[in-house]
Amino acid sequence: MVRPRWSDMDPFGHVNHANVVTLLEEARVPLLFDGALRAGLTELPKGIVVVRLAVRYRAPIVLAHEDVRVEITLRELKFASFTLDYRVHGGPSETDRLAVTAETVLAPYDVEQQRPRRLTEAEREFLAKQLDWQEPGDKSD
Repeated sequence: MVRPRWSDMDPFGHVNHANVVTLLEEARVPLLFDGALRAGLTELPKGIVVVRLAVRYRAPIVLAHEDVRVEITLRELKFASFTLDYRVHGGPSETDRLAVTAETVLAPYDVEQQRPRRLTEAEREFLAKQLDWQEPGDKSD
C-alpha cells in the first residue's frame, strides 16, 4: 500500500505519470531493499537499476486520501535481470478498481565498478521466495 500525496496530482486531479512511476518505486523499495537486508543480502540493496519501464493506464488514480494497493509479481527471473509486474488499484475503497498495470525490468548494478552484474544464487532464491515464483516448467506445488 502506498499513499499518493496532494502534490502528485496534475491539473486534471489525476495522479500524473511521473508520480505513478514514483508510487511503483515506493512499493518496490521495501521489498527489494529492506527485505533483502533482512535476509542478509547486502549487495542487492547497493544497486539495482531500471532497464525498462512500461506503464499502461486503465483508469485515473484520483487523490481520495486513501492508499492505493500495488500488487507486485515476478514474471521472469534471469541470471542478470528480473521482470516485475505491477497491478495498481486506486479509487474509493469500495470499488478498488484496477487503474494501472506496469512492468519493470531490473538489473543488479555494481556501483563501484559502474556496471551491471549477475544475480547471486542467494539473490535469485530471495526474489523467487519473496514473490512466490516458480521456475517455468516446475510442476511442484
